[in-house]
Amino acid sequence: MAVPDQCITYEVRRGMSDQNPFEAMMKMGQDWAKSMNVDMDAFTPKGFENLWPTMSKETMEMFFGKGVNPEGLDAKTRLLLTLAGLTVLGAQAEAQIRLTVRHLTEAGATKQEIAETIAQMGMFGGVPAMNKAMELANEVLEKDETA
Repeated sequence: MAVPDQCITYEVRRGMSDQNPFEAMMKMGQDWAKSMNVDMDAFTPKGFENLWPTMSKETMEMFFGKGVNPEGLDAKTRLLLTLAGLTVLGAQAEAQIRLTVRHLTEAGATKQEIAETIAQMGMFGGVPAMNKAMELANEVLEKDETA
């Protein structure tokens, strides 16, 4: 299929003739986002999970477990499933993984259960996602041991 001349002219005029169009589009979007808020270059969500307190086991059970459905999953199982889903997302959910691991320990999950849940997701999210989640979980678990 031939590319219309006006498309080629547009790309040359926009300075994209030697670039991947997707990369050029992403660069334009990033430049626009930076122009909207120049302070975002130094922004990091690390530590956001510290803004939320750890809920008690009873509270989690009421909101996520048997309080929702007496015949359904308990809070610990729901949180293990949440951790599995977050693990597959990879590095996109660092604060959420830390927060979930913290709540899992409060809900009675063992280190072994947490590690097995993360390891199982390596088959779906890949080894890098699994390694990142394991690293984040270890940070939380080691912090709990020293507290």
